Amino acid sequence: MLAVASAARPSNAELKKQVADAERAFAATMKARDHAAFTSFLSEEAVFFSGPGSVLRGREAVSTAWKKYYDGHQPPFSWEPEEIEVVESGTLAYSGGPVYDASGKKIGRFNSIWRLEAPGRWKIVFDRGEQPCNCKPKIDTP
Repeated sequence: MLAVASAARPSNAELKKQVADAERAFAATMKARDHAAFTSFLSEEAVFFSGPGSVLRGREAVSTAWKKYYDGHQPPFSWEPEEIEVVESGTLAYSGGPVYDASGKKIGRFNSIWRLEAPGRWKIVFDRGEQPCNCKPKIDTP
């Protein structure tokens, strides 16, 4: 019985692929200008950090705030996953990668936490964008 249960569970590599595919489909909503599809990827409990001291809580609040990015014919930005990690239980995942402006210039990085809410159905629970860092590496001095 245990062998059957473990055989039915997707491998970590398969789960990573599911999350990468979900992230790419989520990003494609911006290019397609499909706000309803964007909203479908949000967990009811979604929390989006939207600037210093500003947090959007819940699917409706995030959806409403992001509607402005879906107005017009040209997407104001785009993103793509570069890193994906899934916890051992297979229920939470991290995705992160670059964010580009409309001309293709890298303007930041996104970091998202996804939750498996049904078999094969990942929803975003946390999202935070960051400005690109022009940080110089710290040099240790004796």
